[in-house]
Amino acid sequence: MTAPATQRRSMVLLRPVPGTSPIHELWAGTKLIVVALIGIVLTIYPGWVPIGLVALLVMLTAWLAHIPRSVLPSVPRLVWVLLLLGGGTAALAGGEPFLDVGSVHLGLGGLLSFLRITVLSIVLLGLGGLVSWTTNVAEIAPAVATLGRPLKWLRIPVDEWAVTLALALRAFPMLIDEYRVLFAARRLRPKVRPETRRERRRQRRAEIVDLLAAAITVALRRGDEMGDAITARGGVGQIVASPARPRRADAVALLMVVAMCVLSLWVEAFTPLATHRL
Repeated sequence: MTAPATQRRSMVLLRPVPGTSPIHELWAGTKLIVVALIGIVLTIYPGWVPIGLVALLVMLTAWLAHIPRSVLPSVPRLVWVLLLLGGGTAALAGGEPFLDVGSVHLGLGGLLSFLRITVLSIVLLGLGGLVSWTTNVAEIAPAVATLGRPLKWLRIPVDEWAVTLALALRAFPMLIDEYRVLFAARRLRPKVRPETRRERRRQRRAEIVDLLAAAITVALRRGDEMGDAITARGGVGQIVASPARPRRADAVALLMVVAMCVLSLWVEAFTPLATHRL
C-alpha cells in the first residue's frame, strides 16, 4: 500500500479568523494607516533593524490576535527550489562582507542582500495577512471612505472608489472557491492521452479555453448576484456607511507604530547599526 499524500493547506485570504482580541477590535482605518507607515519606512530604509522590528511587531500582533498556525499555507517544493537557486546565484555576486575559509576568500554581500529581500517579502506578506485575518471585509470600505474624505475637496470620487474596493474584496474569496471547484472538476474528467505533439498542444489549448470560459461565466454570475443583493439592501451608499470610528486603543496602537518607525529611521540614519555600515 502506498502512503496517503499529504494534503496541502491553502492560503486563508480576506476572511477574518473567528474570535475577539484587541487587534480584532481596532478600527480598520488604523490598520490601513499602520500598513502604509510601515511600507513607507521599509521602502526608504529596508535594513535589517527595521525588518527585525517589523517582524517582532507581526509576531506580537499575531500572538495578541490568537492567530492559529493552521491559517498559514503549505509551501510548495518549487518555492524552496527557487529560493535555493536564487540564493546560490546571488552568492556568486560576492561583495562585502568577506569570509576567509582557509585559502578561499568568500564574498557574502550578494547572499546577504538576497536574504534581506526574502525576509522583507515574508514580513510584508505576514503584515498583509494579519490585516486580512483580523479585519472584516465589510469594514474596509467605510474606513477607506473616511480616510479619503479630505480628497473630496479635489473632486475625487472617494466613495465610488471605496465601493469598488469593497466589491472586489468581497468577490475575491468567492471567485477563488469557484476556481478551486472548476479545477477539481477538471481533474475528475476522463483524460484522453494524445499520441502526437500537435494533439497535445490542441488539447491544452482546448482545456485553457474551457477554463477561461467557465471562469468568466462564474464571475459574471457572482457579479449579478452581488448587484441584486446590494440593490435589495438599499444601494451602494450602505456599503460605505458605518458608525465605526477610532478609539483610544487605536491612538495607542498608532503611537506605538510611529515610535517603532522613528526608531527604525534613527538607527538606519545615525547609528553604526545601519545596514550599509555593517
